[in-house]
Parts: sequence; C-alpha cells; structure tokens
Amino acid sequence: MRVRAQSWRAPGMILAGVFLAALGAIPGHATPPNVITKAEYADPTSRYGHDVLGENAEWGRLRLTVDICMGCQGTDIREFNITLPENRVFEDIAPRLVDLDDDESPEVIVIESDSRLGSRLAVYYEGGLISATPFIGTAYRWLAPLGAADLDGDGIIELAYIDRPHLAKTLRVWRFEDRKLVEVASTPGLTNHRIGQDFISGGIRDCGSGPEIITADSGWRRIMATRLVDETLSTRDIGAFSGLLSLSAALDCK
Repeated sequence: MRVRAQSWRAPGMILAGVFLAALGAIPGHATPPNVITKAEYADPTSRYGHDVLGENAEWGRLRLTVDICMGCQGTDIREFNITLPENRVFEDIAPRLVDLDDDESPEVIVIESDSRLGSRLAVYYEGGLISATPFIGTAYRWLAPLGAADLDGDGIIELAYIDRPHLAKTLRVWRFEDRKLVEVASTPGLTNHRIGQDFISGGIRDCGSGPEIITADSGWRRIMATRLVDETLSTRDIGAFSGLLSLSAALDCK
C-alpha cells in the first residue's frame, strides 16, 4: 500500500441534510451494503482560531455521502451530517476514507480539536464517532496524520501521525482493533509539517519489502523511513531533505 503526500484544500460548501451530534461514541456500525462514497468538511469557522494550517482550515461539520442498498433493490444515495459542538472543530485539510476493518465500507479519519484540550485523531462513520485517540491535553496543540496501513503484517490496520509536529515531533502509531484505537508504539525526533503550511508532508510507502512511514527528521535536514516490527519503531536515514519534491520521490521509492 502506498500513500502519497497530500495537498488538499476542502471546499466550504454548505448543504442541508441529516444532522447528528458528535459528542461521543455511538454504538453499532453500518455494515455493507452501506458504503461511504464521499466525505468533506463544511461550515468553515474561525471560532477556534489556531490557523496552524493557514486560514480556512477549521470546520464545524463533516458531510458524508452514503450509498445505501435498501434490500439491494437499487442504489439509494443519502447525505449524513455530523455537526460538532461549539467547543470543537475539525482542524484539517480533508477527511480521509480508509477501510480500517476490511468490511468493504470505508471509515472516515479526521483531526478534531477542542478549545481546551487540543487535537485528537478520530474515526467516524455516518452514525457518529467510532473511536478516537485521547486529546493531546492543551489548546492549540495539533497532530498531523501520515496514513493508515497494516504496518507489521498481522492483518490489522495501524494509523500513524506526528504528535505536535512543531513541538514534541513524536511519531505515534495506533492499531484499529475491535473498533478501538490502541496505541502501539512511539518515537521522537520526526516531523511532517511546518506552521502555516496548508498541506501535510510524508506518508506511507511500500517499495516491495513492507510498509515504511516517511517523514523528515526534527530539523528538516534528512528524510527518515520508519518501520513497525514487534510493536517497536525502527528509523533509518534514507537521504537528504531538499524540499517537498524529495519527500515525494521517497514516497515513490526513488
């Protein structure tokens, strides 16, 4: 599985739909044939005002398009909207659709920020929150996702992000197991974002010998490749960082 570096800007369109409060985990989950075909942020807001991704990167609502087969008699496209309370925003570029549990229907991975507690990585479906990492614990502290893949070959998907890419610069890996996110490993000295950039660098690649997480080192001088083996992260230097093209080349196994 190769996950390229992304440079997304989510649109700010606002449409009517079914509104669900995303205040906590909602039990149960849609199973196929319900399939989320599209996810986007809506209701741009300045109520949090962190601007770590530049302007226009905070949102109040997650809008999902779902293909529902009612008795498999035909396609039924519906829209679901998940609206955050006033003390939270989606502080992100775009939602990420990934099938985390191999049920043929993708989940939605987002960055969610709280006005007192800072950011967390969260997984949603059309019914609401499935699971999330703990909030970092302090306002205006953020995380930058790198991707999702079976990093250790055990058949279960892991999610990777950099915790506080401008401060702590710590890579954290969480496993999505039994519909919960469980932290597996972490290692310091890595980053994938600079304050104000409207994109997130790095990602996950597989050049034929298994998945590797690609980031910069903490000083943006070297490109680093990290593997998960036996719940331990091992990092190696694979070349000089000379701008975003060098990270993209590394993700392309060049």
